Amino acid sequence: MEHISDTVLGLTGLLALAVLMLPVAGRVNFPYTVLLAAVGVLLGVVVLLVDPRNLGIVGDFLAALHGFEITSEGVLFMFLPALVFEAALHINVRRLLDDLVPILALAIVGLLISTFIIAYTMNVVSDFDLVVCLLLGAIVSATDPVAVVAIFKDLGAPKRLAILVEGESLFNDATAIVVFTILATMLLDNSEPDVVAGTVTFVKVFVGGGVVGYLMARGLCWILSRLRAAPLVETTLTISLAYLSFIVAEHYLHVSGVVAVVVAALVLGSYGRTIISPGTWHALTETWEQIGFWANTLIFVLVGLAVPNIMKGVGGEESWWIVVLVVAAFFARAVIIYGLIPLLNRIGMEQKVSIEYKTVMFWGGLRGAVSLALALAIMENAEIDPKTRDFIGILVTGFVLFTLFVNAPTMQRLLAMLGLDKLSPAELAIRNRAMALSLSNIGESIESAAEAQSVDPEIARDIAGHYSGRVEAVQSTMALMKDIADDDWTRIGLATLGNQERKACLKLFSDGFVSSDVTRQLLGQVDDVLDGLKAGGIEGYRAAVDKRLGFGLGFRLALQLQRRLDWTGPLAQALADRFEVLLATRTILREVLGKGLPMVVSMVGEDTGERLSALLGERLTATERALNALRLQYPDYARLLQQRHLGLAALRLERADYDAMLDTEVISKEVFTDLERGLEAREREFETRPTLDLGLEPENLVRKVPFLAMLPDDRIAAIAKLLKPRLAIPGERIVGKGEAGDAMYFISTGAVEVALEPEPSPLGSGDFFGEIALLRDVPRTADVTAQGFCDLLTLSVRDFRGLLDATPEMRETIERVARERLRAEDRS
Repeated sequence: MEHISDTVLGLTGLLALAVLMLPVAGRVNFPYTVLLAAVGVLLGVVVLLVDPRNLGIVGDFLAALHGFEITSEGVLFMFLPALVFEAALHINVRRLLDDLVPILALAIVGLLISTFIIAYTMNVVSDFDLVVCLLLGAIVSATDPVAVVAIFKDLGAPKRLAILVEGESLFNDATAIVVFTILATMLLDNSEPDVVAGTVTFVKVFVGGGVVGYLMARGLCWILSRLRAAPLVETTLTISLAYLSFIVAEHYLHVSGVVAVVVAALVLGSYGRTIISPGTWHALTETWEQIGFWANTLIFVLVGLAVPNIMKGVGGEESWWIVVLVVAAFFARAVIIYGLIPLLNRIGMEQKVSIEYKTVMFWGGLRGAVSLALALAIMENAEIDPKTRDFIGILVTGFVLFTLFVNAPTMQRLLAMLGLDKLSPAELAIRNRAMALSLSNIGESIESAAEAQSVDPEIARDIAGHYSGRVEAVQSTMALMKDIADDDWTRIGLATLGNQERKACLKLFSDGFVSSDVTRQLLGQVDDVLDGLKAGGIEGYRAAVDKRLGFGLGFRLALQLQRRLDWTGPLAQALADRFEVLLATRTILREVLGKGLPMVVSMVGEDTGERLSALLGERLTATERALNALRLQYPDYARLLQQRHLGLAALRLERADYDAMLDTEVISKEVFTDLERGLEAREREFETRPTLDLGLEPENLVRKVPFLAMLPDDRIAAIAKLLKPRLAIPGERIVGKGEAGDAMYFISTGAVEVALEPEPSPLGSGDFFGEIALLRDVPRTADVTAQGFCDLLTLSVRDFRGLLDATPEMRETIERVARERLRAEDRS
């Protein structure tokens, strides 16, 4: 019991002491994690030098610290999963994918280059074998995500720079552990390095970890999608995911646990927002921030505690080796940053990275807990020669201390020197306009507030005057600033409105109006539009909007499945999703135009506001046009969707009323709970989306063609067996001029346009086309394009003659229309 109480005293005392360093770090403008490591080193020195006896509770605390033994397994299995998961959870997956090539190049190729440069340098200046030096190179080449992410959060680095450095650190860390494991096995087996076997093992371990993380995260997402309003359960399951993915991958399947955790967090971060309600997601991320803060705090102090014991045997030779190691490691880093990245850019494999970003990436490759954990794994292994253990432990610790106490404290100064800590001209203009607007509002409101609180009017005038002076100062600053082009203001406004669209998407999901799958499509739509804006300006924005309103690869695949294999399920699902996406997009655009745009106009100005209104109006018109095309084709389904949305809206209003009654204590908690149960039961009635019937049953389609509908039922049934239903989408070219005729088409519902000279000819429900190529055995004479959604019946060339022979009425009608069309073409 006494041992347990000492452990609890040591941990809680250490945590309390460490967190008190946070305000100190803020006061002295010093990186928190570096200050923690310094405190840990200082405590380690005190523990070694001070006799804890007769010091009361302080002595018990120091004795407890002396009893702490930080091990490699403790770092890797207790701290690393939580720290890596928390860091990866907040990474924007889409932005990560944009820079995935340079990130993986730095993390994998870069680490291998660094490992070899360091290994051969240390092999020259020391008497240790190449495998030992390779092991050292792999350990010190691991840029620690714990240190890097913590430092960049404190400094508020630019978003893309943060993604590059944090993404590299996460995957670099995983790569280093894999390479370390391979080399440590070689060292223990006294085997020579085998490049082929090592490469195969590396790929298996790295990719295998990613597969484990992906599958486990998708499994958790499936479970979360079936839970209802259980935030405590959802948050707890994510904690289990972080540790289970690491343990299953690392311990049971012998693949990379770190890669598994990184991929699991990225998948959850990507899918989780559209499975978990926004309120629960916010609580979940706050919980993970707290877990990350505790783990980060303890790991840096505990690592610092271990430093004095590791470094107590350092002599002149070891000091020289540390100097050489620092020079070699930074030379290797320079080769990677200034050599590998430009090479990738030259061959077109990545976006350009500025020299300023490269400089920060060069200096920002911090080392920390991961490197020390790998060094501890060597130091703890009794099968390894003691000289090798000391060599690895001392050099790794010395290098880690250098990056923590030299690189980290100077990062902020480096960002300032490079101008990366400043707002861009556009951001500065927005800041000044926001400040001027806010100060003006305060100045106008202060006198009425003073009157309401019976404050001396003279005091109110003094305060209002102070704010007026600040407004004048801001306006003077704005007048001296370089003018920003109209297109730039429009881009700023569109980007701001895009963020409002994203928020509105999540609100619709939270209120239950759209499913998680549709929400992902809506968020993807916003991201695509903003990417188009970023890459191509306003024209890029328009092009991205047009592309999203079109029919993507998934939809066209479902269309082919229906046409070739008669599988209607995927197509019905795709059309139902399109219905919901268009309905939700229309709702979002109307809300942004009505509520979001006026707020943005106050920032970007009236002229820009008019351009933004016109662009959003274009989007809204195009969205309604696409929605109307669906409504015309499936009016009954459109009505069912409207009923469902209105029913959900009524339930939201009812819930809001009950919440208000509870807040004002009109009803008791017991009554509210009973009312809520009733609401939940009615909400479940709306959970399932109505099923979309494509209406592609051949017999029903045949009966919609007038000259076929008059035939007897048995003849219609026989014809239906020969005709294949096909759905054509708006703008689709059904047949092309000059193509070989392989079928003719009957229009059951919808309209097409035949590109004839001198003017196109429209065809509608009950008409047919494509018969001339079959009757005359000639190529197609014109393009035929669907004007909207069309239900067609396709008659293949192999069945054409037989059907006409068996159905004289049909032959007569088709040949008569063909003759009329040919005469019309001859006259034109």
